[in-house]
Amino acid sequence: MNVPHIRIDAVNKVFASDGREINALKDIHLEIPRGQFTCLLGPSGCGKSTLLNAVAGFAPPSSGAITVDGAPVAAPGPQRGMVFQEYALFPWMTVAQNIGFGLEIRGMPKAQVAEAVERLLTMLSLLDFRQRYPKDLSGGMRQRVAIARVLALDSPIMLMDEPFGALDALTRRNLQDELLRIWAELGKTILFVTHSIEEAIYLADRIVVMTYRPGTVKRDLLVGLPRMRDPAAPEFNALKRELGMLVMEEQQRHHTDELKMAAVD
Repeated sequence: MNVPHIRIDAVNKVFASDGREINALKDIHLEIPRGQFTCLLGPSGCGKSTLLNAVAGFAPPSSGAITVDGAPVAAPGPQRGMVFQEYALFPWMTVAQNIGFGLEIRGMPKAQVAEAVERLLTMLSLLDFRQRYPKDLSGGMRQRVAIARVLALDSPIMLMDEPFGALDALTRRNLQDELLRIWAELGKTILFVTHSIEEAIYLADRIVVMTYRPGTVKRDLLVGLPRMRDPAAPEFNALKRELGMLVMEEQQRHHTDELKMAAVD
């Protein structure tokens, strides 16, 4: 039997806030095959990052189960590498030291660490920046280092929480193309959170649209457009309009709920 690489089965997540229970996730069911690039799409407050953190093992669900290759996810593990929107680099380490840090603490011999770091510096066009510190890098370069550090650990799954959200449009597109090249070369399974409809269509094999709180699956669709994708193409824009209507429905529901809460207060 072909076991899904990631399986999310009847997952619910409830938070306590100001004496009230908030249902962040409700009855999420997803099966993600090995090597698929999946985007979680939806407005703020729909639980995208909450679900990603549950898959990472940072915040287990209140009920339901998450498995990787059939094994339960109970805590963070080496099968899942996480890339955050905030770069989370060590400011006192150079680019090369940041990339190699995870391998060193695993006890890998220095010669092998150096070889892996060299390969990743080359892969992500960072060779000329190897001795720089994070403060001396642009946002795009810092995110390249963050991606390289995750790739160094050779996790088969990459979890990415709006990694390009704070970047300018040109840098964002360049890094999207780099990510697609790396994904095609290494065959990683990627679960990618975004609120950008265009980014989801440009990157993903599959887009999962989530509802505003409680977050559940509103639409699960395969993109089906050939790569590389042209955002100006009619097929691209037809899908963009379809997804835009779905997301706007949830955004409007969010706005309506905020007005109701303000009236009660």
